[in-house]
Amino acid sequence: MSRDLNDLDPDVRDKAHMLLLAAASAGINLIIDQTYRTFDEQHILYEQGRSLPGNIVTYSPPGYSWHNWRRAFDVVFETPDGGVSWDGDWELLGTLGEHVGLEWGGRWKVPDRPHFEDRGGLTLNELRQAHPNGLPPTTTIV
Repeated sequence: MSRDLNDLDPDVRDKAHMLLLAAASAGINLIIDQTYRTFDEQHILYEQGRSLPGNIVTYSPPGYSWHNWRRAFDVVFETPDGGVSWDGDWELLGTLGEHVGLEWGGRWKVPDRPHFEDRGGLTLNELRQAHPNGLPPTTTIV
């Protein structure tokens, strides 16, 4: 799984940079936790808590996460010593993300506070139909 903003579509990458700057201006330091995920990586995450040990971490099978389409990223708060924390002002961060044009997962029925995405006016079905068999050309499912 990537943590590189350069792995996002350029319009999403630009909004991610704007969020990082807005957060820093508000005294919030962030670390990018995940950007692009391959379908294989999504499959493994999806199986966690199902056929693999651990807690369920996603309800999106491969091809149904905006991470798979380079249009989503997750963040965590950076602690003063350079570590990571999930404790912080998520509400403020979500509002900052929305202000730069991102959808914040913290407003969903099943909240995903670290998650931000920009669908670019498309649906997952439209993205899936744009690729043979609904999968990006280099993808295989394990």
